[in-house]
Amino acid sequence: MKGKFRYLVLLLSAFALVAAACGDSGGEVPEPGALGQVVIEPGESIQIRSLNVITGPNSTLGIPNQRGVDLAIADFGDIEGFSVEVGTGLDDLCSAEGGQAGGQAIVSDPQVVGVIGTSCSGAAAAAAPLISQAGMVMISPSNTSPSLTSDLAGTAGSNYFEGYYRTAHNDLFQGRAVAEFVYNDLGLRTAAAIHDGDPYTDGLATAFSDAFQELGGTMAVYTAVNVGDTDMVPVLTEVAAGSPEALFFPIFVAEGTFIAQQIGGVAGLENTVLISADGLISSDFMTIPEAEGIYHSGPDLGFGSNTNSFTDKNATDFLDAYQAAYGEVPSAPFWAHSYDATTMLLNAIREVAVVVDDTMYIDRAALREELDGTSFSGIIGEISCDDFGDCGAQRITIVLNNDTSNFEAASSNVVFSYSP
Repeated sequence: MKGKFRYLVLLLSAFALVAAACGDSGGEVPEPGALGQVVIEPGESIQIRSLNVITGPNSTLGIPNQRGVDLAIADFGDIEGFSVEVGTGLDDLCSAEGGQAGGQAIVSDPQVVGVIGTSCSGAAAAAAPLISQAGMVMISPSNTSPSLTSDLAGTAGSNYFEGYYRTAHNDLFQGRAVAEFVYNDLGLRTAAAIHDGDPYTDGLATAFSDAFQELGGTMAVYTAVNVGDTDMVPVLTEVAAGSPEALFFPIFVAEGTFIAQQIGGVAGLENTVLISADGLISSDFMTIPEAEGIYHSGPDLGFGSNTNSFTDKNATDFLDAYQAAYGEVPSAPFWAHSYDATTMLLNAIREVAVVVDDTMYIDRAALREELDGTSFSGIIGEISCDDFGDCGAQRITIVLNNDTSNFEAASSNVVFSYSP
C-alpha cells in the first residue's frame, strides 16, 4: 500500500512539473505593475495592431510594412498556446491627423498589447504620446526622424515618448551619408534642400545641411513646399537662384513627383544633380520617366544570409513568401524592418507573459523593460536598443535610378554605402 501511495505522489509531482513547464502552473495571479496588465482569458487571442499608411499617394510605402507584420505573425506562431491577432490594418495616412486618429482607435481597446507602426514620422509624432500614455508600446519599421528618439548624444528628441522603439535608422546617419556622398564622391561644393515641414523631411534635410556644411560645403538654399502643393515652379525658381550643384529633396511621393516632372522647365537647374531619400524609394515614383537619373538614399538592403533568430527566416525566405502571397515584390524598402519589428514585439510578449490556470497575464511595464534590453539577430542585422528606442541597423546606401522600367533593379543599383 505504501508503495502505491508513493507511486501516486511521484506521478502527481510529475504532472505538476509538466504543467509548470507549459506555463499553466496553477500559481498565484500576478499583481499588475505600474502601467497595468493585459489579461487574456482562455480562448481569446493576444491583440497587437498595425498602423501604417495603406491608402493615398504614399500607400506603396506602408503596404509592405503591413504585409511584413502578417508574415511575421504566421512564422512566429502561437505564444504559450495563445494565437496572435493583428486585426484590420489601421491607416496612418502619412500625416499627423492619421497618426492621431489611429492612435486614438488603438488606445480605446485596453486589450491591445503593442503596435507595429507608424510608416511616417509625422504620424508617429501624433500617435506616440497616446500610445505611451496608455502604457502600450509601439515599434516602427520606417520612422527615421531624430525627433522621435534622440540626437545620438544623450538628449531626447522633441517627439520622444517612453514605449517607442524603431528598427529603422536614425536620419542623423542618413543625412551624414548623403552629405559625404555629395561632397566626397561627387565632389560638389554647393547644395540646396527642399522639405515639406514634416518631422521626417525637415529632420533629414537639416541633418544633411548640417553635415554638408561641416564637411566644408555651402548650402545655397534651404526651403520648403507645402503638402498638397502641385505647382513647384516657384520653389524651384527659388532654388535655381542659388545655383546649387546638387538638390536634396527628401519628401514624399505626391510632391516629389511634381518636382521631378517640373524641374526640367526651370532655367538654371539643367545640370543640377538630384538626390532624394527613402520616402521616394517607391514603385509609384521610381517608375515615372522623370525619375531616371535621380539618386536615392535609404536603408542598406544587402541582407545577405542574415537570419531572424526567432523564426529562422532570411531575406530570400521572406521575399519568396511575399511573392507567393501577394504576387509582387515589396513596393518600398522597409519590409524586413517590419518583419523584424514584429518578431521583436512577439518575443518580448513571450518572455514576460505569465499563464495561470489557462489565463495569460502580460505586464505592460515588464514588456517595456524587456524591449529596452532587446538583443537579437534579425534579417536587417543585429538589433539592440539604446536608451531612446533606436534599435535597428544604421547602415545607409545610395542607389541611382537607371531603369524606370524595373523598380526592383532601380532600387538595388547601389552606388555608395555608409556605415557609422
